[in-house]
Amino acid sequence: MELEVRHLRAVCAIADTGSLHKAARQLGMSQPSLTTQLRRIEHSLGAELFSRDRTGCRPTPVGRSVLSRARPLVAEMAALVADARSAAGLADGPRLRIGATASRALAGWLQRLRRRLPGTDISLHVDASSGGLLRMVAAGQLDVAFVHEVEGCPLPVPDGLERRVLVEREPQFISMARDHPAAANPVVELADLAGDRWIIDPTVDGEWDGVRRVFAKAGLNPPVVHGDYSTAASLVAVGEAVAPCQPTSGARDDVAIRPLRDDPLAVRLLLFTRPDAYEAGVAGEDVYADLEAAYREAALRAVGYREWLTRHRSPLLHA
Repeated sequence: MELEVRHLRAVCAIADTGSLHKAARQLGMSQPSLTTQLRRIEHSLGAELFSRDRTGCRPTPVGRSVLSRARPLVAEMAALVADARSAAGLADGPRLRIGATASRALAGWLQRLRRRLPGTDISLHVDASSGGLLRMVAAGQLDVAFVHEVEGCPLPVPDGLERRVLVEREPQFISMARDHPAAANPVVELADLAGDRWIIDPTVDGEWDGVRRVFAKAGLNPPVVHGDYSTAASLVAVGEAVAPCQPTSGARDDVAIRPLRDDPLAVRLLLFTRPDAYEAGVAGEDVYADLEAAYREAALRAVGYREWLTRHRSPLLHA
């Protein structure tokens, strides 16, 4: 087996995320496929590149040696592809490549940008990993990334990126079955959910660490299931689990969205870009302004979040 750039990219992704599951999500492939690919790479090199245990994957001495050579090659290839695409884009007209974690504000943001920038090729790449999106911006694969940073879990930010803070502290609400006893209250006590099974997506950077820290501070140890939030929605609806969710989450007949007392779970919403990211005719200030307007629209549309903003006298209400 001859090593290719895609194999080196896979090795780097495993090292960066510390997890085969997270790396597979970042690479857009299944975990079994990535595991098989890693075994073939290790067989080809005649050595293990990672030690695996319940906490994740760590590079072995051989793995660290391979990574020291692989990272520059992967970065150089990414830069080559980005430059080629940029040259092609300039020939065809302006473009804007957006990356984002999941958000109710995305649809409104894209609509505003398309109205503001007619003739601009606007693309969207959604990923659960904020860190992965920032690396794509740094490598020139994206122009801008709208991400969230879990409170207490700072994101590793590549050098050279510029940051704008959209929301300094966005509370995370809880989704539960409509007939859950706690759903009868407008604000939920964390202790009222101590006996519930919680579902947490481990591919969301900092999510599990943030929730675990809140549990520890409250002296709680509820059962936890690791899974994606698409699966979580169906489990929550039938009362099999509760899950953290964005306060802008839309209402459903079978699910109740409620804030937690004192808002122990929170994220910071951030917009990152490179100084040279925007092409002629695309103003960075306009991109941010349209995101700000779209987020405010989504926030005020969610009844529970609008009530929370009113109680906390948020400036969002008067922007």
